[in-house]
Amino acid sequence: MDQVSLVIILLAALLIPLIMAKFKINSLPTAVMEIIVGIVIGPSVFNFVNTSDLISQLSTIGVIVLLFLSGLEIDFSLFKKRRTALTPLEQKNAVNTPKYSPVRLSVYAYSTIIVLSLLLAAAFKVSGLFSDFWLAAILFGTISLGIVIAALKEQELLSKAFGQTILLISVFGELVPMMGLTLYASVYGSNSQSLWLLLLILAVAALLLLRFKPFFRFYQNINKSTTQLDIRLAFFLIVTMVTVAESVGAENILGAFVAGIVLKLLNPSETTRERLDAIGYGFFIPIFFITTGVDLNLRTLLTSGKTLLLIPLFFLAYMVAKIGGYWVLKLRFKQANALAGTALTATTMTMVLAVLRVAKSMKTITSDQSGAFLLAALLTCVISPLIFNKFYSAEKEDLVKTAVHFIGANLSTVPVAQQLRKGWYDVSMYTNHPENYQTYHAQVPVTLMENFTAQDLQDHGVFDTDILVLGHIDAERNYELAKAAKAYCVRRIIVRFEDRNVLNEHEDELRELGVEVYNTPEANITLLRALIESPSTLLLLNDTENSIYEVRVLNHLYTDVQIKNLQFAQDITISQVIRNRKLIAPNGNTTIMYGDRLIFTGNKQTAAQIRQALATAN
Repeated sequence: MDQVSLVIILLAALLIPLIMAKFKINSLPTAVMEIIVGIVIGPSVFNFVNTSDLISQLSTIGVIVLLFLSGLEIDFSLFKKRRTALTPLEQKNAVNTPKYSPVRLSVYAYSTIIVLSLLLAAAFKVSGLFSDFWLAAILFGTISLGIVIAALKEQELLSKAFGQTILLISVFGELVPMMGLTLYASVYGSNSQSLWLLLLILAVAALLLLRFKPFFRFYQNINKSTTQLDIRLAFFLIVTMVTVAESVGAENILGAFVAGIVLKLLNPSETTRERLDAIGYGFFIPIFFITTGVDLNLRTLLTSGKTLLLIPLFFLAYMVAKIGGYWVLKLRFKQANALAGTALTATTMTMVLAVLRVAKSMKTITSDQSGAFLLAALLTCVISPLIFNKFYSAEKEDLVKTAVHFIGANLSTVPVAQQLRKGWYDVSMYTNHPENYQTYHAQVPVTLMENFTAQDLQDHGVFDTDILVLGHIDAERNYELAKAAKAYCVRRIIVRFEDRNVLNEHEDELRELGVEVYNTPEANITLLRALIESPSTLLLLNDTENSIYEVRVLNHLYTDVQIKNLQFAQDITISQVIRNRKLIAPNGNTTIMYGDRLIFTGNKQTAAQIRQALATAN
């Protein structure tokens, strides 16, 4: 019977995504559908499945893997100190007061959640509806990081300020309740140890981090398909941290969460993360969510009048606890998006399941109360994403064109600037030659400057750009300005460098700094050779409808997908794939990987949109 129940659960896990795709159910997260299906196939409706020791053990592993992957999702680069002084370009494009960074906004927003959760927990205690103050406060303060990440990914927002802010609020909504649950279990649990022993979890985590810090630097050289060292390391970290957590009286989910953080700090490759996602979301995690629905017996719960009363009250508490974030998000984002973000942070499920599992094992909550909390959480997962998708729209700061500044207006740079202005680029040119200004200023935006010193360019905001092109004929001046721009942290610098002195090492120095260097005579030689070897090259270059493009794939929607299965495969021709600095001759069966650089040709009308879709970090 155990095997039959497991087969039914796995069959349900297989069919759920297929059915959602068939009927285009995009408004509900997959995890919510899995819980609903679990309710249907469990004792609540058809009673096809009953939990057994085997299924319970797999479900426990599922929640451990889920919390591990949640820890792996945290982007610690958001906490790094950044240059606070705004450039003139940033000031021009800023919509609201830029001092409210994603980190600051998330701290303010979650602080309001903590205060409101405590007030709501006190209200429930005073009213006698739920007497455990600390447990209620922990539950009201939870946010489902996994569901939030899924919603942000679908909207391609993780690389934008709004998405980063909501992500950080959700991280706090998982991390803070996790720590609160650990302290709660340590104080009120029968098997709890001394609180100071909890520090051992952090000590072991730090030791593992230091021990395996160089791991991903060399494992690629010895890794084989039969060893999968990175996956073995991941499960070693999980088991070690879970064992340590349980040994000191903490919950296993805390150990799993910390293990995910440790692996994240080790900087694993995207391939490693994708394989871990495949293991977790392909097997263990669906079992956990479906089993949760199976264990939720609605026939029993809905016969209790108190449960029926608690469900809407707990649902309102989940929503009201997050409402303070609306006014915080309004400090930087428009009202509709503030409402959308607030609604999304009200989504709670993962940590609620974990907290209720611990509370039931400690016998501090009844089955009716647990079911009411869970059903209310399920309602948030249905309603909150709907509100988010209804109200969210792109922020003005996300619609800013890529800024390109040219230093030097001449026959080499002006035609390029004219072409770029037709696309998604904001082009400005600067010259110190009055005759060049008179010649070109009517064709492209040209600014005449008296001097071209680094300080003058910085004062005039020339370095405040996404791409800086140094197209001046003077190679040494370009060299000096490129170094100054690099020190100013210009994101991308392209330099024209034509020096007849073969002993000049400045070009090599620029390349080592990450500056892109081009040489007009060498480019002409390359073009002429291409014309001789491939006569059709001239046809391609003169084609007004098609052009050559290069893009780095950062969108996970298009990774691990064969070229023939790309939704726009008929619109472009991919000629080269650059992976790990190696050229790959692609065919229809070539799989696109995260970080690949694609060189392709396509129609100028559609290629720009395709390029933007592939390059959107998600």
